[in-house]
Amino acid sequence: MQTTSATPWNTCYYPIPKRFYLQNLHFSSSAYSLYPPETLFTRTPLTLTATNSCSKEQERRKSPKNPQYPCQKKTSFSQGFYSSIETQRTQKREYLETPYSDLEIHSGIFTNMWWVDLKAALGQRINMEGIASSVGIVAKDKHLVIPHVAIPDIRYIDWAELKRRGFKGVVFDKDNTITAPYSLSLWPPLESSVEQCKSLFGNNIAVFSNSAGLHEYDPDGKKARALEGAIGIKVIRHKTKKPAGTAEEIERQFNCESSRLILVGDRPFTDIVYGNRNGFLTILTEPLSLAEEPFIVRQVRKLEVALVHRWSSGELKLSNHRLLPYPQQCVKDQPL
Repeated sequence: MQTTSATPWNTCYYPIPKRFYLQNLHFSSSAYSLYPPETLFTRTPLTLTATNSCSKEQERRKSPKNPQYPCQKKTSFSQGFYSSIETQRTQKREYLETPYSDLEIHSGIFTNMWWVDLKAALGQRINMEGIASSVGIVAKDKHLVIPHVAIPDIRYIDWAELKRRGFKGVVFDKDNTITAPYSLSLWPPLESSVEQCKSLFGNNIAVFSNSAGLHEYDPDGKKARALEGAIGIKVIRHKTKKPAGTAEEIERQFNCESSRLILVGDRPFTDIVYGNRNGFLTILTEPLSLAEEPFIVRQVRKLEVALVHRWSSGELKLSNHRLLPYPQQCVKDQPL
């Protein structure tokens, strides 16, 4: 019986095209999270069984003297690849856990100060709370827009008479009442009247404004401090925009009821409505300057004044204040 001899098969390594090298492939996180890192690389060498017809060139490629192909460097390459993956995971996790305010945003659109400044610029020109309140006033509370006293400016106020009547303090609006719009300086002609008011009421004088001191537009109190330094009058910090809100912050400042305080302002639908709702003696002044006011504000002011004149000239009257039954007693014929 004739026997045949078996010749061992040789294993030949064939080069893998560079486009299949692992460093040129991109694995998704879902792929490499399902398997241990070792299993991704232990099967990568491509081996083909062959007959004795392998060429000498292919045989030489098995020699350990020749450098291995990148995909055959199992241990070092897999460790580096997996290490880079973990690094990217850590960086992504740190980014997602970083507070939003700590991220560097070059556009500047999302910074807090940008938004606060924009809200202040729009809010001081368009009082949405005042507009909403005006609807209810026109419908059923027209009497709230009528002041106890109406004068050209504060120089016509007899501060001594008000002090003698038992009033404890004075609350001023800011813009167009004692300063020009958006200004930090007293209107020069009013300085003597303000000084007389200070001499009679001492520290019981304050500014209650929809700009400086309002938390929505002045959250850090910077504008309030600047105004206090410029005019020497305390600015009350508050959270609610006139005409809404109570007199709680003001009563806390003066340590007395609002019915013993005087509120002076230039806007019927904001200052005067707020004051009448909370029991102040209300004094309406004419605006100091219209030059700095936006067009829409001037038009709204004209409408407010027209409505006040129309309603006050009729039978609609505001009840007299208990400390001042005859309001004209505190009005001077000539300005100070």
